[in-house]
This record gives sequence, C-alpha cells and structure tokens, in this order.
Amino acid sequence: MLKKLAFVLLSFSVLAAGSAFAELKIAILNTQKAVLESEEAKVLLDKLQKDLKPEETEIKGLQKSILDLRGKLEKDKDILGDAEMRKMVKEMQGYEEDYKFKVNKLQKELNDRQQELFNQMAPKLDAVLKDLIAVEGYDLVMQRQTVLYTNSKHDITRKVTEKLNESK
Repeated sequence: MLKKLAFVLLSFSVLAAGSAFAELKIAILNTQKAVLESEEAKVLLDKLQKDLKPEETEIKGLQKSILDLRGKLEKDKDILGDAEMRKMVKEMQGYEEDYKFKVNKLQKELNDRQQELFNQMAPKLDAVLKDLIAVEGYDLVMQRQTVLYTNSKHDITRKVTEKLNESK
C-alpha cells in the first residue's frame, strides 16, 4: 500500500514538473549569424574585403609563382643540372615561406577585424535581445552552438537580425 502511494505521489510530481516545463518559453539564437547577416555588418565586411584585397592579390601571385615553378621543375627535371635544380627548389621554398607567412598574417588580420566587428556590435545585440526578451516573454535564450537539436520554431536569429537592421 505504501509503495502504491509513493508511486502515485511520484507520478503527480512528474506530471506537475512536465506542465511547468510546458509553460517555459525557450528561444534559440545563432548570434554570429544574426550579427553577420545584419546590414551594418555587411557594410563593414565589404570594407574589410576591400582593405585586404591587396594582400589577397599578393598571396594569389605567390601561389601562382609556386605552381609555375613546381610545374617547370616537374617538366624540366631531366634536363636541369644539379645547381640549377637546387636554385629553383630554393626559390620555390622562399616563395612557399613568404606564402605561409602572408596567409597567416592575413588570417590574423581577418580574425582581429572580425573580433572588432563583434565587439562593436555587442552592445547593439544586447539591447536588441533585451527588447525582444521583454516583448516576447522568453524565459530562456540559448546559443545555437550549444544545442544539439532544436525545432526551427524556437530559432529567433532572423528576428534578431531584423531588429539589428531596424536599430541602425
């Protein structure tokens, strides 16, 4: 009898907890996507691409030089002398070192600039989120990256992007 009563009480507590979770309003947000798809971020990213265009062009030129030298070495390896072969290999290695250095430098610059963008947009994103949470009455907002699965009806990324564009 005591076991049956405990089972009934446990069942009621599980049902009560389930109804409490049913009332919880949850939202999922991909903040990176929301920021990067905003109009302000697009303008800043376009400017960034224009600023970094010379470096990209230089890197492509180095890449072409490496490929050209590699092709020439492969094609002429039977007719080249040892000294000439070493000279070309050394030249290609120099290009490869420059290429790696410039790619790393460009990647660091890109990462730094993107971080600046997110730092610049963070207060605006916070304000939009606070407003949206107040208006929509969300109890919980989670990062998309931390959730294994979510129904798309809980995703507020597009709403946040729209609000960011409005607040511009």
